[in-house]
Amino acid sequence: MSGHGDPIPMTAHKAQALSGTAEVPGDKSVSHRALILGALAVGETKITGLLEGQDVLDTAKAMRSFGAEVVQHEPGSWSVHGVGVGGFAEPDDVIDCGNSGTGVRLIMGAMATTPITATFTGDASLRKRPMGRVTDPLSLFGTQTIGRSGGRLPMTIVGAEDPIPILYEVPVPSAQVKSAILLAGLNAPGQTVVYEAEATRDHTERMLRGFGASLKIEAAGKGHTITLDGQPELEPQTIVVPRDPSSAAFPVCAALIVEGSDVLVPGIGLNPTRAGLFETLREMGADLTYENERVEGGEPVADLRAKYSADMKGIEVPAERAPSMIDEYPILSVVAANATGKTVMRGVKELRVKESDRIDAMASGLAVCGVGVEEEDDVFIVDGKGPGSVPGGATCESRLDHRIAMSLLICGLASEKPVSVDDVGPIATSFPIFESLMEELGAKLERTAE
Repeated sequence: MSGHGDPIPMTAHKAQALSGTAEVPGDKSVSHRALILGALAVGETKITGLLEGQDVLDTAKAMRSFGAEVVQHEPGSWSVHGVGVGGFAEPDDVIDCGNSGTGVRLIMGAMATTPITATFTGDASLRKRPMGRVTDPLSLFGTQTIGRSGGRLPMTIVGAEDPIPILYEVPVPSAQVKSAILLAGLNAPGQTVVYEAEATRDHTERMLRGFGASLKIEAAGKGHTITLDGQPELEPQTIVVPRDPSSAAFPVCAALIVEGSDVLVPGIGLNPTRAGLFETLREMGADLTYENERVEGGEPVADLRAKYSADMKGIEVPAERAPSMIDEYPILSVVAANATGKTVMRGVKELRVKESDRIDAMASGLAVCGVGVEEEDDVFIVDGKGPGSVPGGATCESRLDHRIAMSLLICGLASEKPVSVDDVGPIATSFPIFESLMEELGAKLERTAE
């Protein structure tokens, strides 16, 4: 079962040249944060380009449960009438965050320093994911947590009655942990300080400043500290959500490995903390160019043009790049299977605690398709034999993970024989138009019987 209804099997067939314009949805990370900070501001925040995948819709529903007025006016166009920092009301029911680790962890942070109680749950995949990395630092503010063994959902959070600001060093690179602490720090007096040894995506910091929070970032050792002044009055904003680079990765990578392809993906957010995949692809020899570079809503944006690239080589992807492309390793491994030589991906152990163990899921999926793979705890190696060399002809498990499902379908577009995925239902959580968008470019995706 997918956790989203009956399983939806799908088969990807070898494609002719892909061409056209791929209008991918809004950035999921920015969409979550826009709704949450809009709910914590005083007044009306207007949002255009909001991703309307299930993950973000679950966050919108959660903000309503905490007392904010969240309204969809037309597709992609939303408004949030916020209740102010510390103004969250106690929800009447359990907060169901579906498949979204980002949603549940950020929302936990946002309510942790308000004296209310909320219970969180999610689908089968989310209930397996560890929450201790967030609830442990939140407890330092004075928050109490009651959950299942191993720090898993369902979980009840009792917000701090008299929160205290904290100084916290993030033990592993995680934008979710950092963001949860900063959101909790909003309603704590004084200054909350977070130290990051490695930079992670900085959408929260950028957006906090946009909403009027006082936030300072300073170099410290090999990393940096983020200092947030607590108890601001956040000012409502007008937010234009850039298109999601993690979603753009799929049509981009498909174009690189399907012979004769030429695909334009416009308006993609190229925040430096998110653009590691595109840097890596260029190092491999991909014909990937940026056009019409610009800044929108404080985020760098460009149109990406990707063309079939027959001369891509396997490379070493350094561990320090992992935070800027952590969600893109599954689709990178598909490109690596169509490159020549070994691609060695280091510093990837965080993939083991995503919606699935993504290293094991992709290693298993590629292996049954005839690709040579090796995996260690923190390393994933794909032995590519050149363009069009993947035999395919297998059925792969998505493991309730949207990115695994999409990556293996893209693999099928360039394989000798079709590649089937047992359940593509989870794709709706982040990229609900994936199937139609890829078919418009020329992909043949067939819904198949179980």
